[in-house]
Amino acid sequence: MHMGVTLFASINKFPYSPPSGKECKYAGQSVRALPIRIVTVGKKNRSAGVQLIVDDYIRKLKHYCSVQDVRLKSNPKNARDVVAQTEHEDMAVTSIIKSDEWVVMLDERGLNMDSEQMASLIGEAGHTGASNIVFCIGGPYGHGRQLRDRADVSIKLSSLVLNHEIALVVLIEQLYRAWTILKGQKYHH
Repeated sequence: MHMGVTLFASINKFPYSPPSGKECKYAGQSVRALPIRIVTVGKKNRSAGVQLIVDDYIRKLKHYCSVQDVRLKSNPKNARDVVAQTEHEDMAVTSIIKSDEWVVMLDERGLNMDSEQMASLIGEAGHTGASNIVFCIGGPYGHGRQLRDRADVSIKLSSLVLNHEIALVVLIEQLYRAWTILKGQKYHH
């Protein structure tokens, strides 16, 4: 059973559309701070610069909620067989997702959101009864069918296709920005 199925949705799956307007409907309200897990499929070792940025934002986010950075190695053995590689990575990701977690899949075909809408998404997730929010960043060929079926919502960070390291940096900064919006702090303007 997915948490919040009626609240958030991928374009093809559920009847959700992000709240309109420039105000986050949860700004200044008490929001349940769900722990966040960010699952990234990609190279085993990140570039030093990316890791510094990720570590800095995780440190900042820990003032609001706990954050776990989970890396899963892409499967280069199947690089010539895109379907096999995607299925292998898909199984690795879905095997670590618990049934009571609220899953946000990052996908180029997902819902387009601005920062206030991301803050609303974080606020809504706190009302789903989920134990965690899990953000999933796919490997070089995206996500497989299992994760697409399991995800509670699918969002895109940009109309551009981003590699997993850049997507992670953009996501983690937006999570921090979302929390500052929720808390009415001055970071977002």
